[in-house]
Amino acid sequence: MASWQEIEKEIPDLAARVLAVMGKRKHKTMATLRGDGSPRISGIEVDFKDGEIWLGSMAGAVKGRDLKRDPRLAIHGTSDDPDESNPSAWDGDAKLTGRAVEITDPAVRERFGASEVGSDLFRVDVTEVVLTKVDAAGEYLVVEMWHEGEGARVVRRK
Repeated sequence: MASWQEIEKEIPDLAARVLAVMGKRKHKTMATLRGDGSPRISGIEVDFKDGEIWLGSMAGAVKGRDLKRDPRLAIHGTSDDPDESNPSAWDGDAKLTGRAVEITDPAVRERFGASEVGSDLFRVDVTEVVLTKVDAAGEYLVVEMWHEGEGARVVRRK
């Protein structure tokens, strides 16, 4: 698994574009796994800070309980709707997958404003980065991705 800083070193251009899409909106969606293994979607705020990806949850939030039980997650940063007359102007759609690492160190928690009793703070170790957009000619859907242990690749779909 990789820190965001490692991702930025390995795939700087893709990381910058993913960060730009992720940074357009304060709220993202995050998928976690319930106790029975079924998926749960939650709203989440994500911080890219100090070369890491950080997220938190309020005291008693089910997403925090989900991550403590099973740290696997996916985060989706939505974008604006594409302009149908100019689909290549669409900034794209960004996704990250990985594992949440619970942070219990009081100094780190305080630095990130997670001092509320019972609240949770997590750092994300990244296993996958994906950016989906339309090519410059507006003909292909382009999926740029990085997977842990596999590196980067691009898939073009008509």
